[in-house]
Amino acid sequence: MRCLFLYHHGSGRGRVGKKLGYIKRRLHRNYDEVDAVQTTSPEELMERVKAGLKAYDAVIFSGGDGTFNDVLQAAEGSTTPLGYLPTGTVNDVARSLDIPRSIKGALDVILSGRTEKLDCMKVGERRAMYIVAAGAFTSATYNTPQPLKRVMGAAAYAVEAILHNLDFQVFPLKIDCDGKTFESSAVLVFVLNGRSVAGWPINRSASMKDGKLEVVVIRQASRPNLFQKLTKYFSLATLFLFGCRVKKKDIVTLSGKHIKIETENDVVWDFDGEEGMKGSIEVTAERGDVRLFVPRGKKV
Repeated sequence: MRCLFLYHHGSGRGRVGKKLGYIKRRLHRNYDEVDAVQTTSPEELMERVKAGLKAYDAVIFSGGDGTFNDVLQAAEGSTTPLGYLPTGTVNDVARSLDIPRSIKGALDVILSGRTEKLDCMKVGERRAMYIVAAGAFTSATYNTPQPLKRVMGAAAYAVEAILHNLDFQVFPLKIDCDGKTFESSAVLVFVLNGRSVAGWPINRSASMKDGKLEVVVIRQASRPNLFQKLTKYFSLATLFLFGCRVKKKDIVTLSGKHIKIETENDVVWDFDGEEGMKGSIEVTAERGDVRLFVPRGKKV
């Protein structure tokens, strides 16, 4: 049995590099051969993943949600299991799957040997694991400088949001969810496969293997007055505190396998915390398309 471990030198604020000997020793319990490779760019990571999935019995990697998204693109069509050491700032994929955010705990999951075939989302030629989003505060995830994240952790996103994202853009939406249509203007839209967003379990009852996606919209008047603008901050807080099932007139939820969203061409979409495409999109649940080591006895 052969295993490939891929990591970046700055992963986990340098913790992974310092723990490399420990990681390799632990992996040797299940694998006769463990090759560790340090990558220097997302492009190199993706090439290593593609080659590794063909040559090894498992590919293990460390990083945050953005790194997971890069690996997701490279792993399309493969049945070789992936193992994940979450060492990013927020780690929403790991939170959604109850994968521990310590190196020891994540290795315990991998060494337990339980894999599941999980769903992901297909958006054109791109894939996303836990969220496709647009609107209020979503650009903070990809615009926050890396040095600030290393110093402040998750609080860096709040700083970026306060400095540059307080004036919510209002944009029109026309949504077709498995044939059911909804039309409104909005300040935020989520298409969710995972449970966690920005560290908050807003989609608590979701599963990454049920073939369904959840859509959450915070509605807004097309030309809001000051009071209407202020109430959206309360609605956003309500969504994160109580989850997407909360009963509030301006929070709309839908569920389905195929989501088509028509909107303006300047609306920018966030894919797993990374800047994605602009304008109208179609999102499809890809059933059982990702094979990943997950915790025993936990709902996924």
